[in-house]
Amino acid sequence: MPDTVGPRRGSLIGPIILIAIGALFLFARFFPDFDAWWIFAHYWPLILVFIGVAKIWDSYWVRNHPDQPSSGISGTVVAVIALVVVFSLLAWHGRQWARSDWRGDWRDAWYYGPVSPMHDTQSIDLQGAKSVSASLEMPAGRLTMQGGATHLLDADFHYDLSDGKPEVSYTVSGDHGQLTLNQGPNRPHFGTSHNDWILRFGNSVPLDMNLQMGAGQSNLRLGDLPLNRLNIEMGAGELNLDLTGDRKTNLDADIQGGAGKALVHLPRNVGFRVHASGGIGSVNAPGLHREGDEYTNDAYGKTPVAIEMNIEGGVGEIDLYSE
Repeated sequence: MPDTVGPRRGSLIGPIILIAIGALFLFARFFPDFDAWWIFAHYWPLILVFIGVAKIWDSYWVRNHPDQPSSGISGTVVAVIALVVVFSLLAWHGRQWARSDWRGDWRDAWYYGPVSPMHDTQSIDLQGAKSVSASLEMPAGRLTMQGGATHLLDADFHYDLSDGKPEVSYTVSGDHGQLTLNQGPNRPHFGTSHNDWILRFGNSVPLDMNLQMGAGQSNLRLGDLPLNRLNIEMGAGELNLDLTGDRKTNLDADIQGGAGKALVHLPRNVGFRVHASGGIGSVNAPGLHREGDEYTNDAYGKTPVAIEMNIEGGVGEIDLYSE
């Protein structure tokens, strides 16, 4: 009986991925201003899509045409060609668009691909408010926040157009202001984000602040701001929070952690208590008094104002410094 079973073919998934990635970075080799990492980070699921379609087609052909010899062009070969063509088109359009003066919004950026980071500045006046609540949401990137502004907010944004232009809104009702800052569509981020925000707040009115920070790094120097309430929800990354300085009002602070590290600098001359619990990794608190999950300094209970802080969640490591 003749043997009709041909030699077994190895999996071509690995070669497909290597060819697609290689073609992408080969393009970047010849055009240094092209960001190959941006393309790969945003469109890598296409590799899985083409591989899946190719395997479905090959399985269908073998099952329904068992007696017909292969023509030599399998679904896998077509998938490789299609991936190279698609990534090449994305690369070409991204390069052409980056050279133009076109300015659109995030709904168009999915097509045109990577560009150099955009830049924008905004200033917000108090408009007569005697207290302000601020709600800030940054999906990913690097955030620097500090005092010293002549307005309620002086903002400096560097951002990827594909992530959306940061939007600032401010309304005043009675003598209370509501400040909101957010960015683009709510979607997961893969790879490196080019977001870099520098926010400077004025220190003339009491401030409640709610910050939601995704993946990235936050450097918050807030010791000279008249904060009454501070709420931080951090994702993967590093939080560096500096509250040192003279305080004239009590501060209630709450940090909900993700995967990452939190460094908290607290004033030596102001009494504070920090409660750390719930999935916390290691807590380093040199020179502080510990009782269970609570850490206090020598001045706690002895100063007219105090800082009460609660840290919960999956923060990998917490460093508490009294300075």
